Amino acid sequence: MSSIVFYVSGHGFGHASRAIEVINAILVKRPDQRIIVRTAAARWLFDLTIRGRAAFSSLETDTGVVQVDSLNLDEAESIRRAWSFYQELPTRASAEARFLREQQASVVVGDIPPLAFAAAYEAGVPSIAIGNFTWDWIYADYPRVRLAPHLLPTIRAAYARAGLALRLPMHGGFEAFKQVQDIPFIARHATKTKEEVLKTLKLPGDKPIVLVSFGGYGVDGLDVEELARIKKYTVVFTSNVPVGGRGGATPPPAGSRVHVVDEYRMHQSGIRYEDLVGAADAVATKPGYGIIAECLANRTALLYTSRGHFIEYDVLVEQMPAVLRSAFISHADLFAGKWEAHLDRLLAQKAPKEKPATDGADVAAELIIQALDMPRRGRRAKGAAAKTPPKAPPKAPPKAG
Repeated sequence: MSSIVFYVSGHGFGHASRAIEVINAILVKRPDQRIIVRTAAARWLFDLTIRGRAAFSSLETDTGVVQVDSLNLDEAESIRRAWSFYQELPTRASAEARFLREQQASVVVGDIPPLAFAAAYEAGVPSIAIGNFTWDWIYADYPRVRLAPHLLPTIRAAYARAGLALRLPMHGGFEAFKQVQDIPFIARHATKTKEEVLKTLKLPGDKPIVLVSFGGYGVDGLDVEELARIKKYTVVFTSNVPVGGRGGATPPPAGSRVHVVDEYRMHQSGIRYEDLVGAADAVATKPGYGIIAECLANRTALLYTSRGHFIEYDVLVEQMPAVLRSAFISHADLFAGKWEAHLDRLLAQKAPKEKPATDGADVAAELIIQALDMPRRGRRAKGAAAKTPPKAPPKAPPKAG
C-alpha cells in the first residue's frame, strides 16, 4: 500500500500540532490510508492526539533553533548546529530517499524541514511543504549566519525541490519555493463544552480561567506564591510545564486558585488540549503560530510576552490584533506574578469583528489526497533527473565566535 510520509520539525510543539491536524483530516477522508511520521518531536504528542493509526519513527529532520527555555535561545549555537546538519544534507537525503522507496511513499509532506524535499526529489516522489515560515528566513536574521556562507543557499536549494508549498497566514520566507498556495489557518478546535471540561478536570468555574502555555521547554522562575494571591482569576498549569519552571514542579499553595492538570490523565479522560484552551478565558504564553491559531479557533484571548530573537515574533505580534484579543506582559511582570492588571486590560477588549477561516487542515488534506491520487508519471516533471542529489556544500563548519 502506498504511503504518505510526513517530515515534521522537532522545534517546539507548533509544527507537530498542525501536522497532526492535517493527518487527522486525511484519516477522516481515508481511514485506511498508511501514514508514516518522521520527526524528533515527542512521540507522546502524536500517540495522544492522532485519531487513527500512523507509524512513528524518530529522526532529526532539522535543527531548528537552540532554546535555552521557552523565552530564550542561543543564536550562535543555532547556526553552528544548523550548518553541522546541512553540510551533510546530500548524505541524509540519500538515506531518506532509500527509506521512501522502501516504504512505497507516494507523497511526502514537510512542515517544514528542507530534508523532506531533498529526499523526495531524489526518490522521485512528489512533495508538499506546509508552514508559516521557512528556516532560511529565520537564520538569515542572525548576524552569525555570515560564518556559514553556504547554509542559506543549501536550505533554499532543498526548498526549491518541493512541488508545492502551502503557506499559512502570518508567514515569512517562501521565496525559494517555485509554487506557493495560500491556505487558511490550521488550528485545533475544541469539541467539548467549557462545562464538560471543568467538570471532568475538577476545575472551578466561578472565575475567569487563565491557562499557562509555554510548550515543552517551560519557563523558569515564575512566582507561584504571587500568582496564588490573585483572587479574580483561576490560573491553570498543565503537567508537561512544571509550575515555576523546568527544574522541578513547585506545588501551588493549598487552597489557592492555582491548579495543575495532569495532561496525560486529561487525554485519558477524553479531554484534549484544545478543549482546555477553549474552556479558558485567556492563555498566558509566548507568541507562536500554534497557540495563536488555537486561541483564534476557540475565541480565547492571548496574554503574551517576548520570546528572544526570533523574526517570526515580529510578524505574529504585528498581525495578532486583527484576529484575536491580545495584550503584552513584560518579563518582569510575568515572572513576578503581576498578571492581574494585564488580564483585566486584555479581557476588556472587544473581539475583532471578523474571524478568519481555520479549516486549513481540511484544505491541506484535500490537496495531499489529490497528489496521492494523481497518476505517478504526471506527478512531477523530470522524474529521471531526480536521482541526482544536490551538490554537497563545503565541509568546513563555522566558528561560533
